[in-house]
Amino acid sequence: MDLLDNDFLLGNDMAKKLFHDYAQNMPIIDFHCHLNPEEIYENKNYENITKIWLNEGTYGDHYKWRLMRANGVPEKLITGDGDDYDKFMAWAETIEKSMGNPLYEWTHLELKRFFHIDEVFSRKTAPEIWKKANALLQTEDFKPRNLIKNSNVKAVCTTDDPASDLHYHKEIKKDEAENGFRTLPAMRPDKLIQIDRDGFAAYLKELGDISGVQISSFKDIIKALHQRFTFFNEMGGRLSDHSLLTYHFVEATDSELDAIVNKGVNNEDLTPKELDQYITMLLENLMKLNKEFDWTMQFHVNSIRDLNRPMFDKLGADTGYDAVGTQPDIAGELQKLYTKMRSSNDIPKSIFYSLNDNDWMQLATMMGAFQEGGQQRLQLGAGWWFNDTAEGMDNQLRIFAQESLLPNFVGMLTDSRSFLSYPRHEYFRRVLCNFYGKLAEQGRVPNDEAALGQIVQDISYNNAYKFFGFFPDKTPDELFKTTAKA
Repeated sequence: MDLLDNDFLLGNDMAKKLFHDYAQNMPIIDFHCHLNPEEIYENKNYENITKIWLNEGTYGDHYKWRLMRANGVPEKLITGDGDDYDKFMAWAETIEKSMGNPLYEWTHLELKRFFHIDEVFSRKTAPEIWKKANALLQTEDFKPRNLIKNSNVKAVCTTDDPASDLHYHKEIKKDEAENGFRTLPAMRPDKLIQIDRDGFAAYLKELGDISGVQISSFKDIIKALHQRFTFFNEMGGRLSDHSLLTYHFVEATDSELDAIVNKGVNNEDLTPKELDQYITMLLENLMKLNKEFDWTMQFHVNSIRDLNRPMFDKLGADTGYDAVGTQPDIAGELQKLYTKMRSSNDIPKSIFYSLNDNDWMQLATMMGAFQEGGQQRLQLGAGWWFNDTAEGMDNQLRIFAQESLLPNFVGMLTDSRSFLSYPRHEYFRRVLCNFYGKLAEQGRVPNDEAALGQIVQDISYNNAYKFFGFFPDKTPDELFKTTAKA
């Protein structure tokens, strides 16, 4: 079998039929990514493949940076001011040693799908690949909007602070019909959660100014958030996203909360209990807001950020110094939160991602206790970050299927800063089709191509279309012809 041939990851005839005849050509709804809306708006060609593939300063693909460091590449050729060609060659040298790592497959898949380059990427082939890729990058098809459109993407949800004025979303919206896809905001209130960080007081002022609320108490914070939910909702926002590195469920009174907020504003040290109280009560109110606006609330939990403090101080966050978290009871603490919120009927649609796959079974079984008010309102999210591998995806699908109803799953997301990451959806769909192909081969599900084909089409696209409500003015058939055979 050749590298990434037409049937890679597809282990039997049924898997091949499901992918090629049903899943392959379905559109993409990218409901969680880290693309920069300013780049989508400006729509400029990239100078070279290093700029779009590796880095532009300290903004770029930190998945790749970790491997380059492991290969002894100097930081100058990773996030530094080294020559772009030298950086590209350093990545070629690194990729030669990455067989077995998902980045080896992703790298070659991106070269195939976007640049039509089938050669194995290495130091030997890199000079010619550099020339061919850079020539293509100067064409119209390689501007950000066309990269999205030509990848068959119908919606992109960026990650946006509640205090954002969403300026670029407004500008992009003017060209929505021409673009052929929607760029929608998704609220991520990290700065509001991080009450113990420097700058919390300045952030509350920023949030208060844009919402028109003078913030002097915890209730004022919630009032300001309500205004921002209203604004994001008018701009097409339908999701929020919440990073919980660690979490413990501890409630607080109004007076306790106001005292905690006051300490945060004055940059005073907060006890672990006070942090848990503030985050718990903030989450309770965010759940109410998500339920009120019929949004989907995403939780990304159990990660450890910025372990290498000297490099964090030098380069900042999201530069490749993170790891899997090990809080053993974090799923149990979320269970306490959901148990409390069920008493007031304030559980929104939810998706749970944990970086530690030891949490997946507990989260999946927790979901079953609160599945009320609609189809699969609680979901176990796709394999996240370090679990974004063929084996991680397969494991997540297995647990979801065994503990709930996998045919209701909303599927894959890119979670990426790169416009070249959309082949990850193809990769996921191959794993998905192989998952059902194996079940059919083992006699565990009917050997029914049409029925299984409908399931993989639904997970690839149809379920996300229905679940998030990004297109209230269009039917799926108006957006894309979802016939059984693509």
